[in-house]
Amino acid sequence: MNKEILLFNIDKVHTTKMGIDRIKKNLKLDTNDVVEYCKNKILDKDCNIYKQGKNWYCEIDNIKITINSYSYTIITAHTIH
Repeated sequence: MNKEILLFNIDKVHTTKMGIDRIKKNLKLDTNDVVEYCKNKILDKDCNIYKQGKNWYCEIDNIKITINSYSYTIITAHTIH
């Protein structure tokens, strides 16, 4: 699977209310537009995007974003060390 599929469908990327709260907490974000924040990270040319099983993983700036590959729902995001 190539990352162009995710990038082509970037407009479908979304999350749930619980997802917003979880991502804000995990990344210590001070923004209400968590989806836009994540999309910007995903679209960064330095972002490492790969697919494992049913999820896309996007790694950049010590952040790992997990997205369901069928629904394009951001499941979670957390810092990696």
